[in-house]
Parts: sequence; C-alpha cells; structure tokens
Amino acid sequence: MSIPTTLLSVSPANPDDMIGRLIDGRYQIRSLIARGGMATVYVATDLRLERRVAIKIMHDHLAADDNFRARFIREARAAAKLQHPNVVNVYDQGEDQSFAYIVMEYVPGITLRDLLHDHHRLTSEQAIDVMDAVLSGLQAAHRVGIVHRDLKPENVLLADDGRIKLSDFGLARAASANTASGQVLLGTIAYLSPELVTKGTAGIRSDIYSLGIMMYEMLTGEQPYRGDQPVNIAYRHANEDVPPPSDVQPDVPGELDDLVAWATERDPDERPADAGAMLAALRQAESDLSGRPGSTPSTVAGVPIGNESRDPIIASGESVNWDDWRDGEPTDPSTQVLVATDTSEDNDSQALWAGLVQRDGGDLVAVDDAAHGEPAEPQTRTRARRRWLAASIVIVLVLALVGGGAGWYFLAGPGSYEATPDVKGQSLEEAQANIEALGFAVGEVAEEPSLETPEGQVMRMSPDAGVNAAPGTLIDLVVSSGPAVIEVPDVVGLTETQAQFAIEQAGFTYDENTTIYQFSDVKAGDVLAATDGQGGPLPAEMAEQQPIRLVVSAGIVPDVVGYGQGSAIQQLEDVGLKGEVAANQYSDNVPAGNVVAATATTDPVRPGDTINLTVSLGPEPIVQVPDVVGMTVSQAVSALEAAGFKADHKVAPPLVGIAVVTAQTPGANTEVPESDVANTTVQLTVR
Repeated sequence: MSIPTTLLSVSPANPDDMIGRLIDGRYQIRSLIARGGMATVYVATDLRLERRVAIKIMHDHLAADDNFRARFIREARAAAKLQHPNVVNVYDQGEDQSFAYIVMEYVPGITLRDLLHDHHRLTSEQAIDVMDAVLSGLQAAHRVGIVHRDLKPENVLLADDGRIKLSDFGLARAASANTASGQVLLGTIAYLSPELVTKGTAGIRSDIYSLGIMMYEMLTGEQPYRGDQPVNIAYRHANEDVPPPSDVQPDVPGELDDLVAWATERDPDERPADAGAMLAALRQAESDLSGRPGSTPSTVAGVPIGNESRDPIIASGESVNWDDWRDGEPTDPSTQVLVATDTSEDNDSQALWAGLVQRDGGDLVAVDDAAHGEPAEPQTRTRARRRWLAASIVIVLVLALVGGGAGWYFLAGPGSYEATPDVKGQSLEEAQANIEALGFAVGEVAEEPSLETPEGQVMRMSPDAGVNAAPGTLIDLVVSSGPAVIEVPDVVGLTETQAQFAIEQAGFTYDENTTIYQFSDVKAGDVLAATDGQGGPLPAEMAEQQPIRLVVSAGIVPDVVGYGQGSAIQQLEDVGLKGEVAANQYSDNVPAGNVVAATATTDPVRPGDTINLTVSLGPEPIVQVPDVVGMTVSQAVSALEAAGFKADHKVAPPLVGIAVVTAQTPGANTEVPESDVANTTVQLTVR
C-alpha cells in the first residue's frame, strides 16, 4: 500500500542511519514513518518536552538547493499558521548541519486511503462525517490564504483516538503566489483540477475540486477517471464533467450528487468559493437528508461547543476501531457522554472532554448535570465500588498464592513465562532455532516486500521481542521477500520533469545527474528513451527504488552551412558542441571563409562532441589551355606541360621536332578549373 509523507504510525522494517540521531540537541530520532518526494518523516522524542513528535527532514539533494530549502521553510511557516483540531499541528522548524527539518504533531492511526482500500466505499453518512472534518480543517487554511494543493485520501488521517485530521501541507503556498513552478503539475493526477492541468495554476477553488473528487471516491469506491496513462486522466479532468456518484452507486442521495457536481465544476468560478462555503452546503445537505433544521445545532442544557469543527467519531482516551466504524459498529444512536481518560501528556485538555455530550453525530455541547435530573455522585460511587471490587480480587489472589498456589505460578503460571527473543534481521532458519531454544514455537510465516530488510530475513514478529509469554506460545513471523517488483512506467515522449514525476510516483528513483542528453529531431527536453541504472534496456517490471536513467533530447544540431567560420563555431559552442575546421574546398556558391559542409564525428551526437567543418575557399581559379597550333610537336608538348596539362599525339619521335601542330583539342583558351588541369589531356593533330 502506497503511503505518502504523512504522520501515520507504522513499524519500520529496519531503521536507516538516521535512527538514534539527535537533531538540534533536542529531537531524538526513533523510527521511520515514511519517505516522500521532498522529505523523510520519522517518529522522534522531544527531549525537552518529553513527548513523541513527527519530524520531517528534507532530502539531502534538495537541502543543497537554496530554492528548495526556502520553499521547505515557507511550508513550515504556512502550516504553523493553522491552529485547528482537524489539522496536523506544526511545532517547530529549524536547520541542523546540512539539512532542514519540521517538527509536527504525531498522529498514530490509518489514512482514509487505508480505509477505502479495506472497505471499498463508505456510506453516505460516513462520507459526510469525514468531509465535515476535512472541510472544517481546510476552512481554517483558506481563511489565512493557504491552498493545500494535494488533497487526497492519503492525506486524511483517521487517528486511533477517533480524530480526523488533514495532513501534509507539503505543497501548500500562499494563495497570492499561485503559479506552479515551471508549470509543473504538483499533486496527484487523479485529484488535479482542470485549471492546474491546463494552466499550471492553483487557487482555493482547486482544493474544492480535489475534495469533490475525493467525495466521489468515498461514495462510490472508485475515482471518476481511470487509465493507464496519467496524461489521459488529466485530459479528462480538463475536458469532461464528473458524472454523478449515483451512476455507480444508485443508493447515493441526490443531495450528495449535487454537492459533488458543484464542487467539480470545470470552471473554478462556478465552484464553492472556499471550504467554508462547501461546508455550509454539506451540512445543509445532511440536514435535508436527516430532516433536522440545518441552522440550529444540537444542545443539551448548554451551548454548542466547537461549532467550527464537528468531529463525529471522537471519544477521547479510547481507541477507535475504524474497521468497526466502517462496518457500522458502534451503531448506538443515543446520546454518548464522552469521558476523559487521564494522560500524562495533556491532562488539562483531556479534562475538557468530561461532561461533553454528542447527539446523533451533531455538535459537541456542554452538559449541565442538573439538567439531566441526576447528580454526578452515583457514577463516582459506582467507580469506587469497582475499585474496591478489584482490590478485593487482588487480595484473594495473593492469599491463594501464599496458601499453596506458588507451584502453579512457577510451573504453569506467569512465573514460568520467558521473554520472546529478538529474531528480526535473522534468516528464517536462525529465527526458528532461537525461538524453539527458548520453548516457543513458530506460528504463521508470511512474506512481505521490503526495501530496507534483505530478502529472506525476518522483518516483524508477533508477539514482538521482549514480551513475556508462556512456553509453547506461537510466534508469527513476517519474512522479507526483498523489494517489491512493480511495473515500469512508459515515459518516452514526456518532458524530463514529467518523466521524473512518473518515475518517482511509480516507486523508482531518478537522479538528474545521470541523464544523458543527445541531439535529435525531437523537441528539446522531451524524453527519447529510458534505461536501467547501468544504461541497459528497461524490463516491464523492476524492483522498487531501483534507479531509472533518461535519455533526453537536446534539440537539433544547429545548421551552420553558409555561416562564416567564426559564427558557425560559436553557434555550436552555444549548444555544447565543438566546431573544428577539418577541410577546405572551392565553392562557386559559398563565399570564401564560410562553411560549405558540417559533419558529425559521432552517432548519436551528444554535448561535448565535435562537428567537422568544411570551409569554402571561394570560386576555384580557372586555367586557359595554351594555343599551340603552328608549333612543332616538341614545342607544343613543352608549352602544355608547362601549363599543367598533358599532351597526346601520334608523331614518331624522330619527327617531333619537325612536324607542326595544325589543330588541338580542347582548343586554345579553353577554360579549365585548376583542380582539373592535371587530369586534362590536349590532343594534337599534325600534318
């Protein structure tokens, strides 16, 4: 399952070299969460405040780029403006040695993408719940002029404690600076707005379009446009209207069809103005569907709490099973009193939840105990009785142990438990031997692809290492099958930037320093071919994170024929080629000193190669055939040879000094090019 740079709780298969590192003397790196296009995210401990945080560290090659570093810092400052229960909080930002980092709230849980992957689609009510939370958080961003630019299910976090949070403002920027750099389409293609596809610009209404696509996907279990080529999907976003979700799932109500249609209008001006406007429309649709008045929030002997943001799943201090929620459990429609559980990190904020009530998924409201006609004392007494009952049970168990249960304790009870061994990183055979040596047994063995753990080594175990377990306990193992083998994208014909995006989105790596440029008739910047890391042909499938190299067109070789020698050489140097004069020749058409011909010395031609130039000497000199009529043959031969010509006659040697030439061919004064003189023979006729 592909997880972007979000703050989810995942167990890294094998920590990288950042694990254990202390950042800025404060943040201790604990484990890897995920890697994204700009940065890697880790779980860390804030040693100063003694709390767990997520820390996003920019990739080294980007940190070296001043523009990217500035953008990374802008991201932190923009996100830090957002203080909302449905937005992941940003705590800190800084630079340490060669890298920049952002410290954020750590939110263990799953993504909306995970939920959709496991359950395909949500009910209308559940989709409304999620959209309400997302729109509430996004409304806070839109109010301060921040555009998210990458809204998708991967960036909606469903926390273990029931909160719904919007994450990864990694592409966010002030709405006033809304042009995509270099017209690059930043964001996931399935959720791109038409204006981002056609113009490369994004605004607040672009976020609304993405949310409309996401709502369609929640209601139907699929995206409206699918295809093998991202270009085809982008074309459909720009040129087609999103169909109603009810075309796929007839049970989707018309109110939600209308909301999706409004949010996904191709003309941005026809969409809701911002997240606040869409949130109001969503709540009105919910009210219409439920029959409740849309403008009056629920109250129970008190006033509305947090009517800016309504998180219908929150139960502070308790773990939420999102699978149960998707499957319809719990389904109790009655009012639920949300009671806080004391925690070491935030007792004051947790205590605020005591005495809040939630009615039918409505707003949280303050509860007046007197309004219920019952004091809080009975609940306190019940808890006290439970504590005494628990203490009594412990006392009985202790007495039973002292009175003769010690044998059971040490032979079959907890006293016989052993800590499970740490077999991660071992081969399956080694792991099995070590597990059985301590009296445990190997349970289920599964394989999963892993980029970090070598093939054949154990990457996870359950129960984990160091857990006290009874003899014979089955330990399940997950063994690495090595990097996942995934499909290689076809990038020929794309621009270099588009190809890089496609390569990295597919799960491979790209280093622009390995790109080969060569001259061709294809437009400069377009990809001519792609190769593996060694320059060989690409297979249809390849292990993830393997490098892909590109061969990119440098455009056509300049046509320098007819230009002066100096100008021709300069034009070639301007595109990275060398021009050398290899020959000179006469030309009737090209002036002296200008290039008659240019010839490549390599095939293909790449920057740095040499182009041989043939330079004109101007028109070739002309030589006239001497007039030898009337001379003796001997005199005629001497005159012709002196001019460079050859002579031919039929006169016997004794007569050459007597016989007189009466005719010659070619005739006297015939013009012959200088280069042809040596090969021209004059025929002599005598009496």
